[in-house]
Amino acid sequence: MNIILIPTYNERDNARSLIPRVFSYCPEAKVIVVDDNSPDGTGEEIKKMSLSFPNLFLISRNKKTGLGNAYKDAILYCLKNENFDKLATMDADGSHDPKYLPNLFKKAETFDLVIGSRYVRGGGVGNWSFLRRLLSRFGNYYAKIITGIKIRDLTAGFIVVDKKILEKMDINSLTANGYSYQIEFKFRCLAFEPKISFCEMPIIFTERRQGQSKMSWNIIFEAIRVPWMLRKNITKI
Repeated sequence: MNIILIPTYNERDNARSLIPRVFSYCPEAKVIVVDDNSPDGTGEEIKKMSLSFPNLFLISRNKKTGLGNAYKDAILYCLKNENFDKLATMDADGSHDPKYLPNLFKKAETFDLVIGSRYVRGGGVGNWSFLRRLLSRFGNYYAKIITGIKIRDLTAGFIVVDKKILEKMDINSLTANGYSYQIEFKFRCLAFEPKISFCEMPIIFTERRQGQSKMSWNIIFEAIRVPWMLRKNITKI
């Protein structure tokens, strides 16, 4: 069985349109939404939708403590309570098109880690401004140079990982809370010995459909700090 994790905070309307599309492409998967007590009622909306989608489940957290913490709690829950082979993560805001999920899972039959990448041939972003594209490119280049990871899209959140990688990782040791969690997670995956296999599959990323971005200065400062922390505390890849 495959699991798809989707973290949410104030994503009610986006989740309402996303969930049916996810199941249209992966009808046999279990979709677990991790909601941080959204004031807009996202959690309640997921509960309602689960009446129509039996494979839809909700993990409710008491408060918003960051993307990284949401993923850590959800992964630990899955390792303890779920029988699965592959685990995917994706955004709730519509920026990750569910149409890519079947190919991501197919690739994961061969590779331990599959990354839906904006920065390999065939990938890209659909509707960002020039400045937003520049910042994203620079952020990935910055993290890649400092950490030495041979991944083009280090900040990608659309991935599929094999369960055995999650079982080897000390999930509680992950420290990043914001989007830099994506960098730290990939770094720790590639730090394993023997080396894991990975690939980047091209996707077209589009701006969120509705709602507000979760980006903040705290998240930006953490993204600047985390690559140096990884370089200092873990053997360089």
